[in-house]
Amino acid sequence: MWISKSVIAVILGGGAGTRLFPLTKNRSKPAVPIAGKYRLVDIPISNCINSNINRIYVLTQYNSASLNKHIKNTYQFSNFSSGFVDILAAEQTPDNSEWFQGTADAVRQSLKHLENVEHDHVLILSGDQLYQMDFGNMFRTHVKEDTDLTIATIPVTEKEATEFGILKSDEDNKIVSFVEKPGLDILPQWVSDTKEEMQSMGRNYLASMGIYLFKKEVLLDLLNEQKKDSKDFGKEIIPHAIKDHKVCSYQYGGYWTDIGNISSFFEANLGLTKELPDFNLFHNDQKVYTRPRMLPPSKFSGTSLLNTIAADGCIIHAERLEDCVIGIRTRIGYGTKINRCYLMGSDMYETIEDMSFDDEKGIPKLGVGDNCYIYNAIIDKNARIGNNVTINGGSHLANSDHELYTIKDGIVVIKKDAVLPDGFVIG
Repeated sequence: MWISKSVIAVILGGGAGTRLFPLTKNRSKPAVPIAGKYRLVDIPISNCINSNINRIYVLTQYNSASLNKHIKNTYQFSNFSSGFVDILAAEQTPDNSEWFQGTADAVRQSLKHLENVEHDHVLILSGDQLYQMDFGNMFRTHVKEDTDLTIATIPVTEKEATEFGILKSDEDNKIVSFVEKPGLDILPQWVSDTKEEMQSMGRNYLASMGIYLFKKEVLLDLLNEQKKDSKDFGKEIIPHAIKDHKVCSYQYGGYWTDIGNISSFFEANLGLTKELPDFNLFHNDQKVYTRPRMLPPSKFSGTSLLNTIAADGCIIHAERLEDCVIGIRTRIGYGTKINRCYLMGSDMYETIEDMSFDDEKGIPKLGVGDNCYIYNAIIDKNARIGNNVTINGGSHLANSDHELYTIKDGIVVIKKDAVLPDGFVIG
């Protein structure tokens, strides 16, 4: 059975993304830039394409303009291919006047569009996770075992288990029970046999990855007949399906992280700078696709680099960059030192005339100026940071929100389009 002809993928665009604020102030979670040149939505789409699934719907609702533009400019298949990546935006219709009320409701409201494409199985994915996975292996297991619903699972530690849906399965991988975000008091009842390697790392609990592979008729039945008022997969649809259907676990042992908040987003990006990162951007077969921008190579002058990755089109004169992710078209001035930071870059270059105008008006140029010190920070797109600016993030800073920046868990997030004048100090 050919996966490309049998499976369609549905990527959930997520809600308002408040835990990722201010990065989600003007964009949806899947549109947040990651690794300097990609968007979060590129991860599940790339996993699908690498798994020979090329009929993909992305469900959106909040702040979706930049996401729509990115997908339109990026994923254009050949005229001789049946592949597509289509946006399905929340819409009010004569039959339904409400916006999406949850993950299950979003898919339910989109079913009429999915019916336009021939398929036997529906793969439902999240738009805000970082991982590299071959869905083909999951699909073949799903078909071989004649499973109604296969849930991708990953072993997690006790500390992590309270943040996920935790399940137990029998010797045939059939899921027999499920609990959403269990408390520490009941966790001992949910220990699973996660194999020796995982147990040695304290990963004794099986967590749902929010990746679901349904038989088409089972999904339709659950959404429209048995649980037609259910709003969410994890809290309502999945526990009900376990009772009445054959639901199996597909255990995944690779790297996976849920980009749920600023801290996890920050650490996921900095993790890419390791000598051997858990998420491999340099993989021959598991490529990450994104918009081709036709930018020039990056240029460095007199800069000391340690554990740093840089995207295309950068002009860097900094003194030192350490443990940094540098996004597209980033400009950094002379004498600047940056450590443990993610700079998202800029959407455009300033011309010589633009820079002269900036100088006349006393406005910092796009990017980071001269003789700055920046530590433990995220610099959102198109920020202007003047000369001699100090940003010293860390645990000594309390959570707070300001006009130009937000502090969360010691991470200073400079907001998109913010202007920090010469000599500005944070921390």
